[in-house]
Amino acid sequence: MVRTYRPEDLETLRKITVICFDGISIDQHIETAFGKFSDTTWQERKASHIDNDAEAHSEGLFVYEVDKEVIGYITTRIDRHTRVGGIPNLAVLPGHQGKGIGKALMKAALNHLEEQGMVVARIETLDNNDVGIQFYPRTGFVEVARQIHYAMPLKDRKL
Repeated sequence: MVRTYRPEDLETLRKITVICFDGISIDQHIETAFGKFSDTTWQERKASHIDNDAEAHSEGLFVYEVDKEVIGYITTRIDRHTRVGGIPNLAVLPGHQGKGIGKALMKAALNHLEEQGMVVARIETLDNNDVGIQFYPRTGFVEVARQIHYAMPLKDRKL
């Protein structure tokens, strides 16, 4: 069942994030390319995104619960000026994928964005996220652009 976020969900969402974004996190790709470069790991950096989402727009954060256990979530962001709503993060634990949970979460998020006056919803994914690449178009999203992420250790800069 989909329900709205409660602050006591945060630690569980952080754990789900680390599990679900393994292999498809920009933070992980940077760390793989350049090694560990700070006191934080990619897991800590990616989990902190959920902290930011909850702080920025907790009323637009939805969780999916089965037998009182949170197994997935989706976060939203609102931009009233542009009327473009964002979906920064969506995750469903691997053992629960393919059962309509992502679809239910997406529906809750899209309903919320529309209720908040958004006209367009946007979401992005990396090209190695096969789940997202298949799922997002099935929910109505249309690819509008591609982006390449670059990173470099500042010690290697040429300027």
